[in-house]
Amino acid sequence: MRREQRKKRKRLKIVFTVLGVLVLTAAAAVLIVWKVFTVGTVIVEGNEHYSADQIERMVLSDEYAWNSLYVYLKYRFLKTEDVPFVEMMEVSLDDPHTVRILVYEKGILGSFYISSIGQNAYFDKDGFVVETSAEEIEGIPRITGISCDAVVLYEKLPLKEPGVLADLLNLTQTLKKYELLPLEIHYDESLEPVLNYGDIRVSVGTAEYLSQKAVRITQILPQIAGMKGTLHLNTWTPDTTDIVFDRDP
Repeated sequence: MRREQRKKRKRLKIVFTVLGVLVLTAAAAVLIVWKVFTVGTVIVEGNEHYSADQIERMVLSDEYAWNSLYVYLKYRFLKTEDVPFVEMMEVSLDDPHTVRILVYEKGILGSFYISSIGQNAYFDKDGFVVETSAEEIEGIPRITGISCDAVVLYEKLPLKEPGVLADLLNLTQTLKKYELLPLEIHYDESLEPVLNYGDIRVSVGTAEYLSQKAVRITQILPQIAGMKGTLHLNTWTPDTTDIVFDRDP
């Protein structure tokens, strides 16, 4: 009988010892997480539309965001609030005090103002609407002269003018490639685009020889900087190389 009691006490002692070790380990882990994983430095990469400070405030937005491990786990496993113009944000830890945020912004090429919804509809290189917002983004050209009354997010722009969407996408991608995106792309009564760079307007004409025309624009714009008028590339071809600049009176 005493032998059984001694065995029972020994088993209980082992159980309590194991529980004690587990409790101490858990307490130590909590203490380490609480004291060691604190946000000291935030590194933001891939952002263009938002500043690094704005991204940091978005990510470190709640009462526990001082803890770097909490921030990492939150963006790793939980659904976070959508951020306009941002596809996703990846959060990683360089060390317990350094949070790295990699921003993937939506690839926006242009925007329409849609009067029926009172907002701008932003589209990507494939013509899909990726965002609607009252905000106007610097560096994104406004498209005018063609109609788009209603839009559905993540669906293609339903332009009323047939065949214009393909030309518009080709134009905006070419202009972006040559770093020539204007303030506005206006389609005239012939549905030919005119690029607005402020005091300088460029009449592009048809999509034929578009890349060559873009090269000419990059060469000529610095030469006419400070002037006001219209640069005519609408009649340019490899065989007809005269380019006319009509200065405003």
